[in-house]
Parts: sequence; C-alpha cells; structure tokens
Amino acid sequence: MTQEKVKTHNLIAVPKLDSRGSAAGSESGTDECRICFGTGMEIVPGKGARICVCRKRDTHLDLHSQARLPKRYEKCHFNTYYPGNNQSQKAALNLARSFVDNFPAVDNGVLFSGSVGVGKTHLAVSMLKGLTERGFSCLFYEFGTLLKEIQDSYNPNTFSSELSVLAPVLNADVLVLDELGSSKPTDWVRDTMAHIINNRYNEKKFTIFTTNYLDERTDPREETLEDRIGVRARSRIFEMCQTVVIHGEDHRRKLHKASMIGKLTN
Repeated sequence: MTQEKVKTHNLIAVPKLDSRGSAAGSESGTDECRICFGTGMEIVPGKGARICVCRKRDTHLDLHSQARLPKRYEKCHFNTYYPGNNQSQKAALNLARSFVDNFPAVDNGVLFSGSVGVGKTHLAVSMLKGLTERGFSCLFYEFGTLLKEIQDSYNPNTFSSELSVLAPVLNADVLVLDELGSSKPTDWVRDTMAHIINNRYNEKKFTIFTTNYLDERTDPREETLEDRIGVRARSRIFEMCQTVVIHGEDHRRKLHKASMIGKLTN
C-alpha cells in the first residue's frame, strides 16, 4: 500500500514563532503586538478569543483622526479633567458625561462659555471621543479654521470645493465647533455661521460649541457672543443648546507658574 504524502497547511492567523518568540518572517518583534502577534485576536484561556487591545486602540485612533481631532488634544479625557473645588467646572463635567451616556436621547446640544483656560475645549473633546467610540459620526472644527477652509474652496487653485468642506460639517451626528466668534465678525462670517447653524437646527443635528464670549458684558468695552456672531445665530443657539458658563483661573497660566517655581527651587 503506497503511502500518501501528508499535506501541511500553514495557519495564517496563528503565526509561527522563531527562537526569539517573534513571529516568523519578521525582522524583529517590535513591529507586531506581543499579545496577538499581528492577528488582531487575543486568546483568553478558558474563554476563547476576543479582539486584541491593540486593534481597539488603533480603531479609536482612527475614529479620532476621522473626526479631525488635533493631536494637541490626545490626552483630553473626562478622567484628565480636574475641576477641584470649582463648582461650575464640576457641574460642566457632570453635564458633559451625562450627554455622552444618554446620547442620542438628549434634548439639546451644549454651549460652553467662559474665559480662556477653564477647560471648555477639554470637555468638548472628551464628549466627542466618547461619542465616536460609541459609533456616532462626529467632527471637530476650530471656528477660524473652518472659515478659512470654506474661503479656500473658492480658490480655483485649490482642489477642494465648498460642498466638500461643508457636507461633513452639516451631516455629522455631532459637531464640535471650537472658539465660536473668534474670527472678525464680517457680514460673510455672520452669513456663513448662520447657514451652518440654521441647517443643523433644521435637521435636528446636535452641536457642541465653545466660546470665550459671554452673553452679558462685565465691561462696556467687551463684546458679547451676539456681537460676534449676530442676533440670528445667537437666537438659534439659545434654542439648540444649553448654555454652560464655566468660571475659574486659567489652568495654563497656573501650570506655567508652577513650573517656574519648580525651576527656581531646584
């Protein structure tokens, strides 16, 4: 009886290991995850297989990239926001967490207003991260950057169009618009802002705004948010969003003082 040769089939999903414990075929073990060896699946004894933590991390990073989150805010999370004994910051943090937990069963978006350095953007970014990780389409834009991209879309030398810039802004489940009112309030700026706000208002899309401008003047020389974006836009936002005023010291200045003191004492 002739003996047949037994065919062996390499299991692609389970890579062979070399003498160093790295996946065979790789020059070093540094390019692949030590847990799943590049398969994306982690074997849990007694429980089976699950998606490896490396893939979850990469998925989150990809979602954040799609949402246009600047790298500067990579470390912004709810658990890295420290309100201390500041009651307005505690209330803002609780509201932000509640929004993410209950979305989309919420009534309004949020407008965070207050002076610089009190954590408005930190909270808005934390909300966006939580929502993207729950599967909602989100988008982050700084107000001035958005206006610049729309203006550039009119330039025949660029490869963008007004529609390509505005479509994601108008269609995102949740839009974070940072530094509202930061650009000089020309008629074009007001009209553009009104178009975006009216469209999202009519389509019942949720928007999270941050702004350094308040509704009440504390000094006759100060401008209000209405002065910066116009009466129509501010009126719409009153209906679209809950206004949350955050008070406190500029944390950036506080950190700078602490670092300077540390240098002097060392």
